[in-house]
Amino acid sequence: MTLPRSSLLTWLLALVFALLPEQAAAHPMPTTTMQLDLHTSSVTAELALPLNELQLATRWNLLGNSAALEQYGPQLRAYLLKHLAAATPSGQAWTVSVGTPTLTQAEQTMTGPYQEFVVPVRLTPPAGASTRTFTLKYDAIVHQVVTHSILVSIRQDWEQGLHGEHPVQVGVIRTDTRTGTVPPLEVNQAGGSAWQGFVGIFRLGMTHIAEGTDHLLFLLTLLLPAPLLAVMNRRPHWGPFGGTRRSLLNIVKITTAFTVGHSLTLLLGTLRVVNVPDQPIEALIAVSILVSAVHALRPIFPGREMVVAGGFGLIHGLAFSYTLAELNLSPWQTALSLLGFNLGIEAMQLLVIAVTMPWLILLAQTRLYPPVRVVGASLAVLASLGWLGDRVGLANPLGTLADSLGTVGPWALLGLAALAALGFAFQKLRNTEAPSA
Repeated sequence: MTLPRSSLLTWLLALVFALLPEQAAAHPMPTTTMQLDLHTSSVTAELALPLNELQLATRWNLLGNSAALEQYGPQLRAYLLKHLAAATPSGQAWTVSVGTPTLTQAEQTMTGPYQEFVVPVRLTPPAGASTRTFTLKYDAIVHQVVTHSILVSIRQDWEQGLHGEHPVQVGVIRTDTRTGTVPPLEVNQAGGSAWQGFVGIFRLGMTHIAEGTDHLLFLLTLLLPAPLLAVMNRRPHWGPFGGTRRSLLNIVKITTAFTVGHSLTLLLGTLRVVNVPDQPIEALIAVSILVSAVHALRPIFPGREMVVAGGFGLIHGLAFSYTLAELNLSPWQTALSLLGFNLGIEAMQLLVIAVTMPWLILLAQTRLYPPVRVVGASLAVLASLGWLGDRVGLANPLGTLADSLGTVGPWALLGLAALAALGFAFQKLRNTEAPSA
């Protein structure tokens, strides 16, 4: 790909700016980004092209043009097909298809806000060729704007344990100003394995629970009344501590039922046997928290916690399945991922129970537990109502506050531990002093 004569002026201007580093550094320009997702039979990519740089390269009227997408969308697809190619290491050409662009607002460090076209692309190798090692040829914008660069990163690669959370940069495409050419980029992701893929998906399962504030809150709300006995009279209420053995048995039953429920729908949802839109599922998750929080305030289904946890587990499992379904994995990767993802979820659930339940059992033996339970359950009610509003299209401040609950979780746990230790110690002291009084 050689530098056309028409770009000579642009190249000379770039050289002048290069000789004036202070001025050039004062006006950094946004780069194009290309994020690659490696699959077994194809590579999909998301291209983000800043409008100001694209306008310089194409002379299209893009900046300040509210109809830029409609006016230049088809031309942009043709332009990218002309400037994007891929080939096997032996030189066999891949098939390139360009999807429909969208116009979005973006911001990069030092550049400030700007607009960009985001374009999905699919690269398909010849039959039998690997999708993990190939040559990428791309010179959109840089064939005219020699100061521009394209950051290429791997966003998803199952065999390397990458699932979009932390893309790994694999290279930068820019014009070689000595030769006026744009060198191709060699992409080589050899070295991944099924074990790395399994470990990566296990971590994804743990992260999904750790960062899923609503899933965590549902689990914690179920645990809140577990140490107590339900008193079912004219005014049902939660009574005294039911004993450590009974509390632990309750937890085992509830978490097992929840696990069975979400494992079943995780399997069915990932395999596309059950396909439910995510919006009603997300709304039902908020309802599950609301029902559990009301039960923590006053027993509304005592003795049937297992059934309720299993039923709501079915809903949460469908939400989990969207994460795996979006990865577009092969059948054997899907099978291994189902196991790894579920084990990751269980590991994080057990960790949450292990660091929370001892303090709840200690507190349940003190007079501090009723107010702690009521405050905790009431916060869960408010959070669930906020999420429910958001998920049925009623944006509200409660939903925004609920989203931030995850950041205060560790501090809340420390507070719970301190309260439990102090309350239990005070209770023991009081019980010790009582006989002599």
